[in-house]
Amino acid sequence: MTSWARLCIVVLVAVGFAFSKDKAPITDDSIHDQVLMKLAGDADVKGGGIDVEVHNGVVTLKGKVEKDKQREKAERLVKKIKGVSSVSNQLIVGQK
Repeated sequence: MTSWARLCIVVLVAVGFAFSKDKAPITDDSIHDQVLMKLAGDADVKGGGIDVEVHNGVVTLKGKVEKDKQREKAERLVKKIKGVSSVSNQLIVGQK
């Protein structure tokens, strides 16, 4: 076998191992926790009055925020979380 063929085999095996690593599936519970942390850690949203539900990667946000900016930012933050397939933003803008 030529050195070129050996190199190709080594590369293919290495690539196969790299892509075959078992990654833990992303659960609704882990998404829920990530959403809560992300919302609570944001200076604009503050996350306090927001209820979060997650079903099969679909995140529903409920509750009240004081400004439309908070409502929009909460949705943007949640959409960036790995495992979130969509966001149902049911937040209401008004005085708490």
